[in-house]
Amino acid sequence: MDSFDFDEILRARRLDDRVAVVTGAGSGIGKATSVVLAALGARVACWDVDSEGVEQTCAHIQAQGGTALAALVDVSDPAAVEAAVDQVRDVLGPVDILINNAGVSIPAGIGSDAFQASWERSFAVNLTGQANTVRACLEDLARAGDGRIVNIASTEGLGATAGMPAYTASKHGVIGFTKSLAVELGRLGVTANCVCPGPIETGMTAPIPAADKEVFAKRRVPLRRYGQPIELANAIASLVLPASSYLNGAVVRVDGGMLVRNA
Repeated sequence: MDSFDFDEILRARRLDDRVAVVTGAGSGIGKATSVVLAALGARVACWDVDSEGVEQTCAHIQAQGGTALAALVDVSDPAAVEAAVDQVRDVLGPVDILINNAGVSIPAGIGSDAFQASWERSFAVNLTGQANTVRACLEDLARAGDGRIVNIASTEGLGATAGMPAYTASKHGVIGFTKSLAVELGRLGVTANCVCPGPIETGMTAPIPAADKEVFAKRRVPLRRYGQPIELANAIASLVLPASSYLNGAVVRVDGGMLVRNA
């Protein structure tokens, strides 16, 4: 039966007593997502290969009264992921929410000498890394029948850019992986959804000159600007709220309308 009680509606937009794992939490989208989840009441485990960045994320959360745990984790290493999940259980409790944000972008064309290394590392982190974390957290996510998984892909997973075959293929894989999880884990009450960021101001896009970003955004993005990490984080958080209990298998573009524009 539908409930139209104000208090219940508001409670369904909080994450009190929930434990979240965010990978790639040391900067950009991962940092912003960690902070937003903590602000909504979650206890957040922040994972990254950048020890300084992830410690700074946790310190920012803790300074505002939130609960956060930092860990140095390479998601491409299954043993490291398992150990990190054990630590989360011991310190924060069982995992309720998993945000698979860690990723790398290593441009190398198909004919490049760097292609093989780019391919192997891109898939190890961007796709296999997500499988590693899901497998390690699965028992916890299924435990209460309402676990949440959000995998971060890219608008590259919905198209392609020349010179980036490894990144593009791995992000297409993330979308397919998410859909498979939605079908397989739905019977356990676990939802799996995917977010595809468009042009966002992060470390990955930092090398692009500001003038080039402005030209691109005005030509390709209806909102005529790059997005900010906090805008991605708000979208990601919306997918893990109790209120989003029937949202499963969705592929959500957060790109300022870029991919709906004809020309």
